Amino acid sequence: MGATTPVDRLRPGDHACLTFSDPQERLDILAAFVAAGRDRGDKVVCFTDAVDGFDPGPDVSVVPVDRLWGGAAAPEAATMVELLAREVRQAVAEGRSGLRITADMCWAARPQANAEQLLVFESEIGRLFADGQLTAVCEYDRESFDPVTLGYAARVHRRTVAATVYHEDAVLRICRQHVPPGVRVAGELDHTRADVLSDALAEAVRLDPDIHLNLNQLHLLDAAAAAVILRTAANLPPGRRMVVVCAEPIERTLTTAGAADVPALRMLVRHGER
Repeated sequence: MGATTPVDRLRPGDHACLTFSDPQERLDILAAFVAAGRDRGDKVVCFTDAVDGFDPGPDVSVVPVDRLWGGAAAPEAATMVELLAREVRQAVAEGRSGLRITADMCWAARPQANAEQLLVFESEIGRLFADGQLTAVCEYDRESFDPVTLGYAARVHRRTVAATVYHEDAVLRICRQHVPPGVRVAGELDHTRADVLSDALAEAVRLDPDIHLNLNQLHLLDAAAAAVILRTAANLPPGRRMVVVCAEPIERTLTTAGAADVPALRMLVRHGER
């Protein structure tokens, strides 16, 4: 299995694998990967059919996955690798530092795809990374691929990208959010795990000008955990703020805990804003 690397630490020439089950987390990781390529001067192309909620920004091409097939009726590994080799040459000819791509591997799960083509593609594409002009993240949805395929994907990529996870168990996941920078929390958060949230927010305070706390996937927040959020926001240095994105039930809990008394706290509520 390739080494797990924060997406913003990938280097030119890296070939990384992203396996995901949370669509929001996938989009966040891709946004960070795209932003790093734009800053470096790469040509950036995203091959994906899942574009809902994905805004890569200017000068980034988002194209359907079947464009990788080069007009063929079914995916063929040799055709896809040659197309990407041409894209690399074109990017360099345009004066770019290189080519940076994201590739949604959903094509391999389609009925017209031969399972062997995925194995050949991931093997043959490796030769394109030697000179550091191609950097790629191949995306595998855990809901679409069996464990054997996911295990193979992990083995053939030199690196695996994932969010920095502060805590994960059966009911709660707390991880780093890249765009905008901050913390994402999903599941149920109560007093028994409030210290983990406090530690994650403390790192965000150290790293980020403003703290963005994404609670969109949080279903339960108790008073003790809400107090951690409000205390962190209240103790921010002057001129900094915390932006909390959440659903209405979570907003009500924060309001009851005293959110209105914290000037540095702003809440963006799903289906509304306060």
